[in-house]
Amino acid sequence: MAHNRLGEQTSPYLLQHKDNPVHWFAWGEEALALAKQLDRPILLSVGYSSCHWCHVMAHESFADAQTAALMNEHFINIKVDREERPDLDVIYQSALALMGQSGGWPLTMFLTPDAKPFWGGTYFPPEPRYGRPGFKEVLVGLSDAWRQTRTRVTKNVDVIVEALQALSQPQPGKTLDMKILDQVASGMLRTIDPALGGFRGAPKFPQTPYLKFLWRAWRRTGSALYFDAVVTSLERMAQGGIYDHLGGGFARYSTDEEWRVPHFEKMLYDNALLVSLMSEVYKETRSPLLKARVEETIDWLMREMKITDSRHNDGRFAFATALDADSAGADGHHQEGLYYIWSEDEIDAALGANAPLFKQTYGVTTQGNWIDGGDGNKGANVLVRRTAYPGAPAVETAINEARHTLLAVRHKRPRPGRDDKVLADLNGLAVQALSDAATAFARPAWLGLAQNVFAFICTTMSVDGRLKRSWTNGRAAHRAVLDDLAQMSRAALALFEATGDEGYLAQAEAWTAQADDLFWCDSDGGYCLSARDATDVITRSRVCADNALPNGNGTMADVLARLYLITGQEGYRAKAHALINAFPAESPDAIANMPTLLVAYELLATGAQVVVVGSDATTQAQPLIDAALTAPGSLRVILRADGDTTLPGHPAFGKTALAGQAAVYVCRDGVCHEPVTDVASLRKALEGL
Repeated sequence: MAHNRLGEQTSPYLLQHKDNPVHWFAWGEEALALAKQLDRPILLSVGYSSCHWCHVMAHESFADAQTAALMNEHFINIKVDREERPDLDVIYQSALALMGQSGGWPLTMFLTPDAKPFWGGTYFPPEPRYGRPGFKEVLVGLSDAWRQTRTRVTKNVDVIVEALQALSQPQPGKTLDMKILDQVASGMLRTIDPALGGFRGAPKFPQTPYLKFLWRAWRRTGSALYFDAVVTSLERMAQGGIYDHLGGGFARYSTDEEWRVPHFEKMLYDNALLVSLMSEVYKETRSPLLKARVEETIDWLMREMKITDSRHNDGRFAFATALDADSAGADGHHQEGLYYIWSEDEIDAALGANAPLFKQTYGVTTQGNWIDGGDGNKGANVLVRRTAYPGAPAVETAINEARHTLLAVRHKRPRPGRDDKVLADLNGLAVQALSDAATAFARPAWLGLAQNVFAFICTTMSVDGRLKRSWTNGRAAHRAVLDDLAQMSRAALALFEATGDEGYLAQAEAWTAQADDLFWCDSDGGYCLSARDATDVITRSRVCADNALPNGNGTMADVLARLYLITGQEGYRAKAHALINAFPAESPDAIANMPTLLVAYELLATGAQVVVVGSDATTQAQPLIDAALTAPGSLRVILRADGDTTLPGHPAFGKTALAGQAAVYVCRDGVCHEPVTDVASLRKALEGL
């Protein structure tokens, strides 16, 4: 007997729908087999737990008995958490694009019984509005068309599937060179808002992989335009409403071009990527603003996003995926941003004599600044820092006292929901962020946090030698996709360079070998998102474009380049070249959406090996290691050696301490500079890398 089966799942998003009258299935053999058995089309709904419009459609349609009855009668209904199954999301988002429509979430796709897409869209209102048909109208129309004119409905199905498969085929084009990177950077710069930061227009997203690429362009060319583009973007975000000035952490994006009013959901990946980039930029600018935002964001991660396994008490933990944008109001209805906004009266009541200074600092007014928030948000203020940071010490002390007071008041409000799934790739990004911040700011405790997160993923989310993608409440689920292996491999290498522990290097090499075995796209080159033994996808997507996250192929190119520079093994260099060449440069515009791959190419082409040789790490070698880790720039790998390496081709081969004194060798393209033994000389040798 049909019923809603989502109560058996681990995904918080799927569990949000377990009480719908819709007979939801999770994606899997049971649902797919039933669709074929009944010869019934599939209604696929893809979203994630902190997606505002997913909640809206759920309330309007999936909780409605009349709508559910139509769905249950005419379709096999499958609900997918895009964060658990990004491979499915990529396939059907690409299919929607091939149909000439813009993608997004919720994704609503209609499939043949063998899971091939024939029609789709995103959010549908319950009744016609916004220029969109009503959802019930869509259901009836497609059901009638399926029964009466199936041949016409499905005539383009095979064409769409062929086109999806073609997207994963290599295209002819030029191989990369540094001139092309400069052309891409120049074109990207023209899309930057020079006054407000970020990319022009609204909404504005952090777009961290792209800003990282522009930062590398500044390091490479010395052009102040690139420097200003990145620094202005980070400073505007750090002062704007996209940042939570009370609790720390960045929201998903700004709805306006001034970074004033955010879409209030907070994602682990945005915050991890911003901490990493801010840490890198801080090494050059020594900005107290960036330092404060990194510290506050890490505090937020530890206070609000920490996940532990109750079965173990060994200090290991991971981070949750996201916080919702919505929270419950006094009437019980959920409203976007309600947890974070303030009226002037609320500020006055909470802060008393401190209120005028706080209101001036954060732009709090009677009328509010949420201009586009609707009638229900009149008088609502999103906190935006209007004065330079830091101000006078006495001012900052008063402001901090006010912030702590308001945070305590805010904690009494109904909190946004938290998506408690642990995702391997996002936690890999968090490990990298904590490691980057630990070295940039000389905070060894943060490095310990990174190691604990890494240990959690390795032990809790590895089953029979295979990494799992997600973990919730003691249950690991779904085999890893490429991005999981890529980001965790990159995290392992970050920890290896920060600590010198060879175990991290060994783990990176093991995961890379697994990626080669399970995800390499055979003759096509590059890695596929799904493993070769995945049986529930209609095609194995092969993509390299960065979106909010660095793409798995771009990250694997970085991993392979680093492994080559660390080990000297030619196989890694050859694999990195094969991967990069699988996404040729037809034109600068064609690869402008692949900044992570382009940065990896620069590392492979021009990266340096910094080999610190000396057995006494606590006295002579450690200051040199610290100097190498904290120096500006990122086109290098850092190795520790004892002077006894006997492997020809290894970067440390033949390199020794000088008369018992620790020495550093900086090498590029097989050529090493004269060894240096003091911090000042080392910093000079690392300039420009």
